[in-house]
Amino acid sequence: MLDAIRSLFAGRTDDKTREAPEGIDPVALAACALLLDIANADGEFSVAERKHLEEVLARHFGLSKEDGQRLLEIAEEERGRSVDHFRFTSVLLRNYDLGQKMVLAEVMWGLVLADGEIAEHEHYLTRKISNLLELQPAYLSTAKAAAERAKQPHD
Repeated sequence: MLDAIRSLFAGRTDDKTREAPEGIDPVALAACALLLDIANADGEFSVAERKHLEEVLARHFGLSKEDGQRLLEIAEEERGRSVDHFRFTSVLLRNYDLGQKMVLAEVMWGLVLADGEIAEHEHYLTRKISNLLELQPAYLSTAKAAAERAKQPHD
């Protein structure tokens, strides 16, 4: 399972349809930009959401704090230039298998749940992105349940 998670965020660098800045994996950039969209969906990128996203970058992307910050900055710039989500989801569709997309859906739900509230637009955007990633509603429900379980304190 750990290898599946690592492979999700490692991505493949053979996608040349969109140039990413040097040293930035275009697949990681696409995933990070979508996660930033979700984090900002309710108009507030809370401290809890930022912390969750930074942990995701370190744990799943294998990035140092500095590299994670660089990816966040570049993804924020790319997100600002984009007119829709297709630019990012198309990269992920070409490079992620179903398991990797499921892990990403769980990460998206973890981000939505990070501040303890599910805003209507966060819920909508998570469903929209999952739909663009061709995930069935049942998969999204499974990912949400897994994110909820992961958020609960462990005894």
